[in-house]
Amino acid sequence: MLPTSPVRLPGRRRRRVPAVVGLVAALLAGVVVLAAVQTAEPTRSHAGSRALTVATWNMCGVERWHCEGTGGRSAKRGAVVDLARGRGARVVLLQEVCASDVSAVRTRLGRSWHSVFRSYSWRSKAGRTSTVRCGSGSRAAAGFGMLSAYPLSHVRTVASRQPTVGLRRGIVCASVAAHRLTVCNAHLSRPGDDLAHPQWELRDDQLKALAGAARGRRVVYGGDLNVDPPGARNPVAWVWPAAPYGSQRECDQQSASARSGRATHRTGHKLDYLFTGLPRAGCTVRDTGDSDHYAVLLRVRTG
Repeated sequence: MLPTSPVRLPGRRRRRVPAVVGLVAALLAGVVVLAAVQTAEPTRSHAGSRALTVATWNMCGVERWHCEGTGGRSAKRGAVVDLARGRGARVVLLQEVCASDVSAVRTRLGRSWHSVFRSYSWRSKAGRTSTVRCGSGSRAAAGFGMLSAYPLSHVRTVASRQPTVGLRRGIVCASVAAHRLTVCNAHLSRPGDDLAHPQWELRDDQLKALAGAARGRRVVYGGDLNVDPPGARNPVAWVWPAAPYGSQRECDQQSASARSGRATHRTGHKLDYLFTGLPRAGCTVRDTGDSDHYAVLLRVRTG
């Protein structure tokens, strides 16, 4: 994290005072005054300054999606609690999470916490849509959502292009009025996800929809975007719209011209992002040990 200064004796008749005693008295007086200044200084310098930590983490909570050996339900839930309590995240964006996990973690964090959940769906060749479940025999829906230590308002699902046939993910946004902030969580498609048209690229339209829903300065948005940063080494860099990395900055973006960041997946790719138009106060990439994705934590100045 980037971080977060002459004594005279009373009376008409002056008596001689030993020089050492006078010097000690003067020093003590100076220490008292200096201590008072140093105590008051931080209060003045931080007046009106507010900060918020937002995290995003793909929990890899659907076992059949290559999540074997990434930790059990209890460990994954504990990792989310640690992001909130141990790492100071007050808003946590989650992907590949079970509805039951969101509910259980919210209960553990306490009544002051709030949540939003959207389930993944599967669209068949016949056009029928069904909810994706977390595992065989499980009735819990799999999806994406967010936990917040503050009330969430104006919750909305953002329309975005999804596979004609296959797994449909999505984008959800909400307002955090306590910080006058819009937060959006996205889980984008992968190449070939549209089983009817495997050659189609969907991420350009999805990224455009995400950036359009999170315009302006007072936003934090991202999630598992399933694409590497734009740059010469990325053959599909064209899918990125202008605002991310441009008028807004990514958590791990080192300069205005930078288009990189630390890996957020065990394969060495950066797939997980947090963008904002607010001043950034720190960025952490954390391997929880309970997913193939790493958690990303962004601290922003909100006031």
